[in-house]
Amino acid sequence: MNLADLGWSPFFEKHFGELQDAALRPARVIEELKGFYRVRGTEGELLSEISGKIQHDAKTREDFPAVGDWVAIVPRPEENRARIERILPRKSKLARKAAGRAFDEQIVATNLDTVFIVSSLNRELNAKRIERYLALISESGARPVVLLNKADLCADPSPSVAEVSRIARETPIHLLSARGGSGLQAVQNYLLRGETSAFVGSSGVGKSTLINRLLAGSVGKQQRVQEVREEDDRGMHTTSSRQMFFLAGGGIVIDTPGMRELQLWQSETGVAEVFDDVLALAEHCKFRNCNHRGEPGCAVEAAILAGTLKAERLESYRKLQAELRFQERKADPQVAREDEDKWKRIHKEMRKKNRP
Repeated sequence: MNLADLGWSPFFEKHFGELQDAALRPARVIEELKGFYRVRGTEGELLSEISGKIQHDAKTREDFPAVGDWVAIVPRPEENRARIERILPRKSKLARKAAGRAFDEQIVATNLDTVFIVSSLNRELNAKRIERYLALISESGARPVVLLNKADLCADPSPSVAEVSRIARETPIHLLSARGGSGLQAVQNYLLRGETSAFVGSSGVGKSTLINRLLAGSVGKQQRVQEVREEDDRGMHTTSSRQMFFLAGGGIVIDTPGMRELQLWQSETGVAEVFDDVLALAEHCKFRNCNHRGEPGCAVEAAILAGTLKAERLESYRKLQAELRFQERKADPQVAREDEDKWKRIHKEMRKKNRP
């Protein structure tokens, strides 16, 4: 496999050339293990550790390699080992807030061209969750595509498609059955040689089954899958780590574990792109700092009354904005103080109004 088949491009060629070290070789991280990384380059597949310099200089999770990264290695092919010396700049990065209370970033994958949001056409379908995925992917720099899987289990998918279309807007939506094989051609049309795609979604929506279908005829391992549970119509989690797979047609795909929590991470641009209809209306509000909560001349609330904007759409926007603001307060004490002062002023004004 040559570098172009791995996703190498002039972007990475330029940055690798700037290192000016003849001992280094380019390779791509295809799997992250505990304390090690599996990489692939012109020397083949090697088990790699990171250099002491990377460990010493790292300040956040972003400073460590992730699946999809291009790295500069010192190979030891006789041992099937290598040492990662540098991480090349990323063309795109899909990240979320790590699960739990800790305020940390979790990188899902990097250097992606397309991200497929996989949801199933049964009780798992959640349009609000798809909305969050769209914000994350728009922020990442990759192209989002929605896949509504398990069409074979749904008598009439049209209401679900309409519901998702209202929030996905310009994003392509495709119906398929990974188990039955229908609709796969629409997915394969995105999987061009040397381009990288990732599949994200909740546990059990059929990501691994879909990837196994796409891998048919390819050399390499397949994903383990489990059946849908009859008692609650849910699939069961199988993928435990992010892994890269190489298709016979030249496309590259990454499967990801199901995400039980899906919190945004520094996704201001992504939220703005997903809710561009709300922001376009807000441009016509009478006041620039309109909160769309009863202010005179509010174009957003006027659109809701006119039926051209759903009230639920505005509520979703508010919720994601509040989440991003909370993250800002956690990251920046100055923002936290400004918010505290703002609410003190509001409460003070309310007490004045309520005095007899």
